[in-house]
Amino acid sequence: MNAPRTALVTGASGYIGGLLVPRLLESGYAVRVLTRSGHLDAPWAGDVEVCQGDAGDPAHLREALRQVDVAYYLIHSMDGDGDFVRRDRDLAEGFGRAAREESVGRIVYLSGLHPDGELSTHLSSRVEVGERLIASGVPTAVLQAATVIGRGSASFEMLRYLTSRLPAMVAPQWLDNRIQPIGIDDVLHWLVAAADLPPEVSRTFDIGGPDVLTYREMMQQFAEETGQRPRLILTVPVMTPWLASHWVGLVTPVAAAVAKPLVGSLVHEVVCREDDLEALVGAPPGGVTGYRDAVRRAMEGVEPDPRHAVGVAAAVVGLAAAVAAGLAARAVRRS
Repeated sequence: MNAPRTALVTGASGYIGGLLVPRLLESGYAVRVLTRSGHLDAPWAGDVEVCQGDAGDPAHLREALRQVDVAYYLIHSMDGDGDFVRRDRDLAEGFGRAAREESVGRIVYLSGLHPDGELSTHLSSRVEVGERLIASGVPTAVLQAATVIGRGSASFEMLRYLTSRLPAMVAPQWLDNRIQPIGIDDVLHWLVAAADLPPEVSRTFDIGGPDVLTYREMMQQFAEETGQRPRLILTVPVMTPWLASHWVGLVTPVAAAVAKPLVGSLVHEVVCREDDLEALVGAPPGGVTGYRDAVRRAMEGVEPDPRHAVGVAAAVVGLAAAVAAGLAARAVRRS
């Protein structure tokens, strides 16, 4: 009987990593996780090998990557600290170097879907991380996804609470940009399946659901699927991503440091330009999940906003302040 393949998961305490580990276990992998604390509060913690260490330490990385068949790189610097671009670059280069030295069979990285041209700082950093991992010489699959629809996903929680707490809102004009969201079950399917790509394949792949929607349409369909009234949304051209991220921090439980890169990515239209991964490794069982189905799965058994922590009046006041600041900034630039 052959020994099971070994998968290393970094970022296992995060949303994607925490859901990926049990999927890998179900698929027959021996799973190792790298964590600074050496402790994980998860139902699967007793079924994995826990490797204590820092992803920025070469010795820790080599120990964690030893005899690994596939390594999942799920590390992002969305913590609000400065110089995250350099930190992300250094971490990716160090990870790729250690993976090459330990003869890892494949790296899989979840990145952000993006258009060509100038990008937000956070999104361009994620693109660079993928490029650095591919350049390591280890076969690498960079999966590029837009908004992930699943309870616990920061991008979904932002959409959920904005929709539920604001029956009427003044919002940035780029809420009408097109997005191709993807259900969390499909993300996990592609992550696991990417481990089986042929070794000569080392590239980026776009992954998305079957629906292309604007953020406005996503909010309206979320409201409909959760039994709420249609939202009144007025868009204005004066709210910068910086202002919008602080507004999101006021209205939702998503911290401003996390909201900033998420809001920044909405400035771009993010639509898949290819679906090559499906041709190479197969579609999810039953096919890719539509947006409405993904919302229903995510919200099964829970209220849209169980706490009602932010009243409409407070949200409107905060948003009015943001719009006023944007108008003032525009007036200053024109003077």
